[in-house]
Amino acid sequence: MEADIFVPFVFFGFLGAVILVPVLAKERTKRSAHDLISQAMARGQQLEPELVTQLTQNMLDEGNRARKSLGSGIILIALAIGFLASGFVIDGYEHDGDVVRGMAVPAVILGTVGLAFLLLAIVDYAGKKRSA
Repeated sequence: MEADIFVPFVFFGFLGAVILVPVLAKERTKRSAHDLISQAMARGQQLEPELVTQLTQNMLDEGNRARKSLGSGIILIALAIGFLASGFVIDGYEHDGDVVRGMAVPAVILGTVGLAFLLLAIVDYAGKKRSA
């Protein structure tokens, strides 16, 4: 496999793994909490409200969504700036542009996703203010 194919494959594979593994782990935790509650209810056991609240806290906790989106957006934009800066540093400030253009591709992808997260945070904050 040539480097022209291997490097982007590894980059996007790593990026996908970094995004998907925590999401899948969180969904698995939610599913196990739901299964635990449904099994207890099927057996006729009484569940304390505190236990149900503790088990379902992540499922019902939407109050911090705007803050999480804002944090994710800032981190992704910082990564995009880091990719651009590293392209200039690797290139030795010469302006033939090969390395800078190569580093600009992930920077643009990360930057646009970061801007989308910032937009989502703004929409969430605006919706939170209207409902309050």
